[in-house]
Amino acid sequence: MAKKEISGYVKLQIKGGQANPAPPVGPALGQRGINIMDFCKAFNEKTKKFMGKPVPVVITVYKDKKFDFIIKSPPASHFIKEAVKLKSGSQEPGRNIVASITKKQLEEIAKQKMSDLNAHDIDEASKIIAGSARSMGIEVKE
Repeated sequence: MAKKEISGYVKLQIKGGQANPAPPVGPALGQRGINIMDFCKAFNEKTKKFMGKPVPVVITVYKDKKFDFIIKSPPASHFIKEAVKLKSGSQEPGRNIVASITKKQLEEIAKQKMSDLNAHDIDEASKIIAGSARSMGIEVKE
């Protein structure tokens, strides 16, 4: 099979199972000449398990208007907010602590995010997630 020539990449964050031609999906893909409905159907099919959660996707666009896409797991901040049952993080992280999270919860999130993190084991991944939590104004408990 001949190597396809790539014309560009499109990075989007769409709610799982809820892609539709409305902004931001339609305009981002339309200007690249991609069939928007084909993308939406394929994306919704692959992201049923993440229904309603924000899912980052990297779409590779080829010269012949065909495309491939890679789905990543939802952002760590989403999992952290879900674990501590918050709508949003602190307006002043470092000054205002809005919630606390346990090491066990951090490990659970790290296991879910492991494929997208730059870490070799769960301990390292947990430290990355703990840093994200701290930057949201969430205290890490032992």
